[in-house]
Amino acid sequence: MKFAITSKGDTKSNTLMHKMKTYLLDFDLIYDEEQPDIVISVGGDGTLLYAFHRYTGRLDKTAFVGVHTGHLGFYADWVPEEIEKLVIAIAKTPYQVIEYPLVEVIIRYQHGGRETRYLGLNESTVKAVDATLVMDVDIRGQHFERFRGDGLCVSTPSGSTAYNKALGGAILHPSIPAIQLAEMASINNKVFRTVGSPLVLPAHHTCTLKPVNKLDFQVAVDHITMLHKDVKSIQFRVADEKIRFARFRPFPFWKRVHDSFVAD
Repeated sequence: MKFAITSKGDTKSNTLMHKMKTYLLDFDLIYDEEQPDIVISVGGDGTLLYAFHRYTGRLDKTAFVGVHTGHLGFYADWVPEEIEKLVIAIAKTPYQVIEYPLVEVIIRYQHGGRETRYLGLNESTVKAVDATLVMDVDIRGQHFERFRGDGLCVSTPSGSTAYNKALGGAILHPSIPAIQLAEMASINNKVFRTVGSPLVLPAHHTCTLKPVNKLDFQVAVDHITMLHKDVKSIQFRVADEKIRFARFRPFPFWKRVHDSFVAD
């Protein structure tokens, strides 16, 4: 088996990374950063997001597992005290593959028929550069509403516990192939009106944003923020690809939600 390790970069995470690499090499596993079968993320959810974006071209071949060196994460389920157990499990135990949905983001531009495509593990957000965001929202090719406000957030089920939750969105179980559209400070009065509630769209539905006045937008996909100019439309849907997690033991989603937001 070929493996790679990504570290948060702090002293604790780097120490664990080097220790795990040494142990796994002693078990005759092969270290390969280009074509790993399994990627170990040492740090937190942000570190795993970085690893995911590095290997988006290998999602059907690479599985991820996380070791958290800070607060409990939604993607990192092992703690530093368990790395010997994890190493033995990786070297000796067939793992279960758990797949989570991703969001596909396609940005099309005004000229030349150009487009760019991204995959998000948590969410994608759209904001105007220097003013109120005004976008026509189409669902399945039909006009749904004209949004005015600070921005819009489209999240995956596993990302529904992140920015989406802060915006008042629902928490979705990752077994549900869906995306969720949540508003950021929408303008609602006698003149302007939006639905005012998060929308959960199934896998066969698309959500397309079309600019009304300005054409330049800040689009974020997970932790990566980019300025896009001359935008014609931004389309979201459940991606055909999925992220694959290597599970060596149960990691119940609702227990993670409880431990993160409810437990003392």
